[in-house]
Order: sequence, then C-alpha cells, then structure tokens
Amino acid sequence: MTQTFAALLLAHVLADFVLQTAAMAEGKARRAALPLLLHVAVVAATATLAIGPLTPAALWPLLALAGAHLLIDLAKTLAPADRLGPFLWDQAAHLGTLAALAWLYPALFSDGAWGNMGDMGAMSARLPALMALLAGLIAATRAGGFAVGLLMTPWRDTDLPAGLTNGGMLIGVLERGLIFLFILTGQPAAIGFLIAAKSVLRFDAAKTQQAAGEYVIIGTLASFGWALLASYATLWLLSALPPLGIPDLSP
Repeated sequence: MTQTFAALLLAHVLADFVLQTAAMAEGKARRAALPLLLHVAVVAATATLAIGPLTPAALWPLLALAGAHLLIDLAKTLAPADRLGPFLWDQAAHLGTLAALAWLYPALFSDGAWGNMGDMGAMSARLPALMALLAGLIAATRAGGFAVGLLMTPWRDTDLPAGLTNGGMLIGVLERGLIFLFILTGQPAAIGFLIAAKSVLRFDAAKTQQAAGEYVIIGTLASFGWALLASYATLWLLSALPPLGIPDLSP
C-alpha cells in the first residue's frame, strides 16, 4: 500500500506543481473546458507513468483517480482562487483520494512495470522510496511557494521596497530546500543558523519599514513552517519504505 501511495503522490505533485502552467491554472479557475481536460490528462499520464500498469484492468483505478481529481478541481472553483483555505482543502481532498486508492489497490505498484523489473530487484525495492523523497522535495519547495504566496495575498499591494524580479520566490524555494535537506540528514539545529542569516540580511529593511519587516516575518515563518511539515511528513513516509541510505549527520 505504501509503495502505491508513494508513486501516486509523486505523480500528483508533478501534475499539480511542476507540469501545470499558469495558463492552465487560470483557465481552471474560470471553469474553461480545455484547461480542465488538459490538466486531467496530465494527471492521468503522470499516474500511469508512476505505476506502469501492465494490464488494462490496472488502468481503471488510475482513470477513476483522474476523474476524482477533476471533480475536486471543479469544486475548488466555487471558492476564491486567491485564498489559502481553498488551496489547503483542495490538496487535502487530493491526498485523501490517493490514500483511498492505495488502500483499495495496495498492489497497484508492485504488480506494475516498475515493481517487476526482474534482475533489478534492489532498484525496484528502493524506487518507491526515491519517489517519496522526490515528492517530498517538490511538496516542500514548489507547493510551499504556492501556499505561502496565497497566505500573503492580502498584503500583496503593500508598499514594499523593490527587489529582484522573482527574487523573493527563489529565496523561498532555496530556504525550503535547505530545510528539507537539514531535516532529512538529521540536522534540524542548522535551521536556526538559516533563520539568523536571513534576519541579518533583512535587518535594514525591517528596521526602516515596519510593513516590510512584518511582511518578511510572516512570509518567513510560513515558509519555514511549511518546509518543516513537508520534511517530517516525508520522513514518516520513508520510514515505511526500504531505506535509501541517506546519511544521518546528527551528533
């Protein structure tokens, strides 16, 4: 069951946070048929590639998953598109469908192409863990960027000092990626140094402009919190899969 869930989770985060373009997301929000159908096709394709079904019967659960994804996305269009709440409920519903499918069809991955790689038995055993690791990284970095951006929407028009184009977004991705690395290698204390370094670099802006300072603090805490949640959830999922040999650097 865990192997199937890990594979489906990777397929989901790829479809929602890597392969979905801004135009597709905007079209979905307007309930435009073509973007919705295109996104669902991507969902079905990534799930199929992640599972590698060998029989036509194994395709039906994946098609049902794509259909459930479509219904959830349609339900999301009834809520404001620029708020964090609908985003979280949407993702929770998607995760629920992944878990339900993995529970109903626990051998979906092991019966597929990647679970039957013959002489590559060791690689086949570790593949779900690699999928879980990559899914966790995408969830921490890319999904975290969307979540933090939606949280900060009410203050988007605040008069803030100009910075590099997409500089804040890149900083967020890097900091969440570093937190993910620190947690998975048993170095959570290093996050304190990351907070200190960012505080020093942002000190002048925070000191001279209260709005800028509060904006940075809210965004930073949300970004760090999301990264910690995604990292520890990844550790929990990896604990149920064959070990990858990630070094534990804890003292």
